[in-house]
Amino acid sequence: MNGQKLSGERENFLQRRYAVRLGRRYALAAASVVLLGVLGCSQVNSNTSALAQSRMSETESSLPKKTAISDTKVVDVGNKFGFKLFAEVLKNNSSEKNVFVSPSSVAIALAMTYNGASGSTQQVMAKTLELQGMDLSAINSSYAALKSLLENPDPLVQLAIANSLWADKDASLRSDFLQKAQDFYKAKVTTLNFQDAATPDVINSWVNENTQGKINKIVDTVDPEQVLFLINAIYFKGQWSNEFDKTKTAQYPFYLTSGSQKPQQMMSQEGNYLYHETDQFQAVSLPYGKEGKLSFYIFLPKENSNLKAFEKNLSFENWAQWMTQFRNREGSIRLPKFKTDYEVTLNDALKALGMEEAFSSKADFSGMGKNLAISQVKHKALIEVNEEGTEAAAATSVGIVATSYREPQKPFQMIIDRPFFCAIRDHQTGTILFMGSIVDPE
Repeated sequence: MNGQKLSGERENFLQRRYAVRLGRRYALAAASVVLLGVLGCSQVNSNTSALAQSRMSETESSLPKKTAISDTKVVDVGNKFGFKLFAEVLKNNSSEKNVFVSPSSVAIALAMTYNGASGSTQQVMAKTLELQGMDLSAINSSYAALKSLLENPDPLVQLAIANSLWADKDASLRSDFLQKAQDFYKAKVTTLNFQDAATPDVINSWVNENTQGKINKIVDTVDPEQVLFLINAIYFKGQWSNEFDKTKTAQYPFYLTSGSQKPQQMMSQEGNYLYHETDQFQAVSLPYGKEGKLSFYIFLPKENSNLKAFEKNLSFENWAQWMTQFRNREGSIRLPKFKTDYEVTLNDALKALGMEEAFSSKADFSGMGKNLAISQVKHKALIEVNEEGTEAAAATSVGIVATSYREPQKPFQMIIDRPFFCAIRDHQTGTILFMGSIVDPE
């Protein structure tokens, strides 16, 4: 009996020591597209990601060596912002509608924009994005290192992050702002004629290419005052470390929020998983690739609870705590095959989080150019889960407009004291009903 106890304690000790070692070196290896939605997500807290993302059977030496970023705080602040943003998006969502976003995509697009903010606008953006107290150069350097670290994480996992800036040919933007976007965010900087009707197609073509055809449009139209678009695109495709057997996929009922049910194709599997359970939910981690550095987390509210109740407890602090409590355990899972896409304009959510000034005439983006404000932050995301793995993509567009693009014209004066021409025209059809030259008003 004592031998079993000592053996168990030794195993726990080795697991804890392993997690600490791995957490120090690879705490950021799993910081990827944040798959926050009805079923789960893949972003984790930097202090605990190694424990949650790595299977206990893996050895430290089997993991590839990558250089960690110098300031891991950028991961934490990105997660904090992500949970805040998700909560705001949920407020405007009906209970029967899927929500799927990539806070990473939104955070990166807004981080590029943040480089042009000054004064109180910079302060409100810092508060919303959780960047208070962080030096701008450190933020940029951390995002540059994070991008390098996240991409190509595993032979069986594709993860690509792309950024771009599209400026109107007549816009006057600061060269140092554009240079930072290129240097730190590897952004493609392009000048276009925003009066050209083909401009949206050019921008959307880039988005389509960088999401592997999953998102083909993020810009619908270009308003007359539009001077700049800052766009982020993220593409993810990962094979399960243990693929589901297609022969075990069968139809089972799926129970909707309304209480009704519908038939759904369900995948089934048994094995060892990182698992966590409370009185309110069950949670499991399904790893991707050969090394299991990225995982798909599923949180299932228990029958005595529901998704709405779980969402109320979904916060950065709780997430970080949950990530420390996953343990290796045998079990079986039944997961629906699904595909969903989501589109949202984030103006209201960001204003509610404190960024209202950035959208107003009071906005100060003098680090970018003169008299500029954010017009629209648009986001699209999609995900498909099947027996082989998961494919997901997201794109975020931050539109910038000129608050005083044209110099105000002086009031004109027209004194009709000489012969003149006049006409009466139907505006609906353009028909000129009457016309004449008046040389003598009498």
